[in-house]
Amino acid sequence: MNHRLVIALPLAAVLAMPALAQSTSSSQDQNQPAATQQTQSMTDSSNGNATGKAPLAAPSREGFWGRMNPFARKKYVQRQTEPIRDRVNELDELTSTNTKQIKDVDSRAQSGIKLASDKANEADQHAIDAGNKATAAQQSAQQVTTRVQNVETVVSNIDQYKASNQTEIRFRPGQTVLSKNAKDALDQMATSVKGQRGYIFEVQGFSSGKGQTAIQTSQKMAESVVRYLVLTHDIPVYRIYLVGMGNAPVASDDASKTTKRINGGRVEISLLKNDLEQLSSNSAPAMSNDQQQQPK
Repeated sequence: MNHRLVIALPLAAVLAMPALAQSTSSSQDQNQPAATQQTQSMTDSSNGNATGKAPLAAPSREGFWGRMNPFARKKYVQRQTEPIRDRVNELDELTSTNTKQIKDVDSRAQSGIKLASDKANEADQHAIDAGNKATAAQQSAQQVTTRVQNVETVVSNIDQYKASNQTEIRFRPGQTVLSKNAKDALDQMATSVKGQRGYIFEVQGFSSGKGQTAIQTSQKMAESVVRYLVLTHDIPVYRIYLVGMGNAPVASDDASKTTKRINGGRVEISLLKNDLEQLSSNSAPAMSNDQQQQPK
């Protein structure tokens, strides 16, 4: 019996030692001076930690078993690792917040870059449009200058008529009626001026004989020509100038003889034109181009 008691006492002492060591270490950790913790907190906050909290302090005393306690209980382990888990969770939250902020900044930066690019493209398009409008305005100004110069030239020469066409109609003595050949010649001349401006007809009648008789006869022959042009081809009367020349001498084609006399009757019709028709034909295409260039 005594032998068993001797063996049981050392065994109980060995089993009690781990619990005593664990309780001793726990009480030492809990009884750490408050001044030391405050000093460490102030030092860590001055160093600028990310979480704003003081770093975990290493235990000042390691206890009976040191840092590795082979007989540590589950609660003891949880109590030792709980501060570490809290700091890990705080770091995870801080990392998530920083990631969101980085994404937000990147999104705003991309939006700003896109907006600036759109504004630059819009400014380039405005510049191109302005250049096109300036080119069109310059072309229009050149066209207007050309037209003004043409108008000035035409106005200065508005009363300068040039012979465009000429025909001659023969009459038998005492006859004032137009023949078929005479009408065909007048038709050809009147058709060429349909829808035109800036022209006049000069009708001169010549007749053989003497004095007032020759003048009246030449006047009647010229009037028959004018009547046909007005009634048949609607030539305005104000575009026809009529004169009865009587037996006045007519210029000869022969250089050796300046004048010649005629036998019977004769009417000379001359078509005279100025530059007004040419101005009208040049202005029509210019006006068409200006209308096409106007914005719709």
